[in-house]
Amino acid sequence: MGTIATQPSLWDRSRQAVVTSIFETAMRLFAEQGYDATTIAQIAKEAGISQRSLFRYFGTKEDIVCGEQEELGELLRATVEAQPATATPWEALRAGFEALMDAHGDAGQLLEITTLIFDTPSLRARYTQKRLRWQEMVLPAVSARMASGEGLIPEVRAAAVVATVFACVDAATEAWVRNGGNADLATLYDEALAAVRG
Repeated sequence: MGTIATQPSLWDRSRQAVVTSIFETAMRLFAEQGYDATTIAQIAKEAGISQRSLFRYFGTKEDIVCGEQEELGELLRATVEAQPATATPWEALRAGFEALMDAHGDAGQLLEITTLIFDTPSLRARYTQKRLRWQEMVLPAVSARMASGEGLIPEVRAAAVVATVFACVDAATEAWVRNGGNADLATLYDEALAAVRG
């Protein structure tokens, strides 16, 4: 009974199939004619659905590429919070970003998406907004891990740590994209963080 209850319903599987179809169609069109030149109407037509139906799955064209950012932010926050009490803020945040990379699954698809984001100003702006929102989401969990220090309240120190980690993630991700994915993203992050902390 327990195994059956945890299986996705027919509705869930159908919804996921439509989402996948829309995403794959959109990415093909973006590759063929560019992100800005591709319209929602074209994506819907190629995917075999109405624009109204498409908007039930994705609120904007940016959402097709950037995905469920709130859900990923929650995954990051929950992973940071779930780390052992002995883990430093640096270690907890690294574990959070590892969880995000695992959630993306296919490295080739992640590279395709991230390259499109970095090459498209409107998507890059959305990416930046997402990063700022995620920083707000993880800040309380990081602050809770930090003891009081001389002259600085934990919230200030936590904000500095979070901002540093996100800057290192962005630097590593951009280097990974510019090298065509021919490097280990986690290793690039470790190198970026070591440069800052060293």
